[in-house]
Amino acid sequence: MDKKENCGLFGIFGDDEAVEKTFFSLHSLQHRGQESAGIASSDGNTIACHVGMGHANRVFRGGRNVLSMLKNPIAIGHVRYSTAGSRNLINAQPLLTEYSMGQVAVAHNGNLINAPLLRDEYEAYGHIFKSTNDTEIIVHLLAKPTHVAKTDPLAHLLNHLQGAYCLLFLFPDRIEAARDPYGIRPLCIGKTKAGAYCVASETCAFDTIEAEYIRDVEPGELVTLDKKGLSSRKFANTKNISGAHCIFEHVYFAKQSSRVFEENVHEIRKRFGAQIAREHPVEADVVTPVPDSGTSAAIGYSQESGIPFDMGFIRSHYVGRTFISPQQDARDLAVKLKLAVVKEVVQGKRVVVVDDSIVRGTTTKGKIKALRQAGAKEIHMRVSCPPVRFPCFYGVDFPTKEELLASDKDMKQIKKFLDVDSIGYISLEGMLSCASKPKECYCTACWTGNYPIPVKTVVNKFTMERYHMPLFDDEPIQL
Repeated sequence: MDKKENCGLFGIFGDDEAVEKTFFSLHSLQHRGQESAGIASSDGNTIACHVGMGHANRVFRGGRNVLSMLKNPIAIGHVRYSTAGSRNLINAQPLLTEYSMGQVAVAHNGNLINAPLLRDEYEAYGHIFKSTNDTEIIVHLLAKPTHVAKTDPLAHLLNHLQGAYCLLFLFPDRIEAARDPYGIRPLCIGKTKAGAYCVASETCAFDTIEAEYIRDVEPGELVTLDKKGLSSRKFANTKNISGAHCIFEHVYFAKQSSRVFEENVHEIRKRFGAQIAREHPVEADVVTPVPDSGTSAAIGYSQESGIPFDMGFIRSHYVGRTFISPQQDARDLAVKLKLAVVKEVVQGKRVVVVDDSIVRGTTTKGKIKALRQAGAKEIHMRVSCPPVRFPCFYGVDFPTKEELLASDKDMKQIKKFLDVDSIGYISLEGMLSCASKPKECYCTACWTGNYPIPVKTVVNKFTMERYHMPLFDDEPIQL
């Protein structure tokens, strides 16, 4: 399976304009996924669904004619960047299917680390899979006769899943929203002025439809939206779990205006920037971000250091996010199209360049080269997360060690590879100190190799070969 990142979810119950509001909310979540989009809706008895490849605007380019075909008071939507499964229409979500209990549509954000084992088991019993994503495995679990017979089938099946997930289930009469027991991915609850409840990956989706943020879906919680309003229940015991929020959401994925893990993304990124300035001071003439995800940190760096802030790069808004482009050659071309250097800002100057992260390093190297060509006198690279050294099993698109610039290079080698005059990453302790929650609440696996959800017992030979890792024995995993 091809492991990448990241998806956006939205659902709303009991609104005459539910489908339109879902569409606009998906547009606001477009930064989380650009491969495909879809909406499923229900009139209370029957579910209809429309999915397609590309941005939400393209998928629903028929405008109100397409949306009117889906018009119903209950809806869920999904924008996808593949967390598991190839880039193909068959993997677009929501996934609509029918089983013994009727219709259900499922939308998923995250990555199930035990998906290969579950798939192998079900295929061995003759189950046929149409797609290559994790979501279809969830449907097979839901439809299993012994699961259907349980008092709470949904809660039962969720306890079979291991990994990072936020899930929306659309049944004809309700929406069910679930978040994994570790709370790795964000999922929040809102309410419109008319009183309709909604759920979304980020609060920016609520801003679009003028809904009020109420709270986050708790780790291990299953929330029901139906005619009775909002109700919830715990499907997992989280008493001994401190949590494992993916702080890379704050570093890169989330929109600056969003409230993620109960704090504003822009503010925490500014704190990252200020912390880098304290840890890695340098004499320079200008601080410039790599927009957009590096902008907030660059503001913080400038404010803390006193070095003037300016826009050395101008971003084209007609090019999507380069990190979540599926192929490296596409990422390289996208960088050239996306970022133009403002020569007058950098020529003859000592420039501090602030970026959110360096993963593979190839696109960063291209940006530095463009600054050199524009006449920058010195270039000092500053990064608002620590060096990424380990693969992520929970959905982020750096799955193999050999793809990671920092996995086998020290700071001197990274500096030489990027062709910069200095390089400075925020320290892990410094980054965690900028967050409002205790450091134990965050996942740091991609920097430390300490995986909050044990991967030893749930991955199979195929998975280990995919991640270029040795097969497990009785010893702890060595990455």
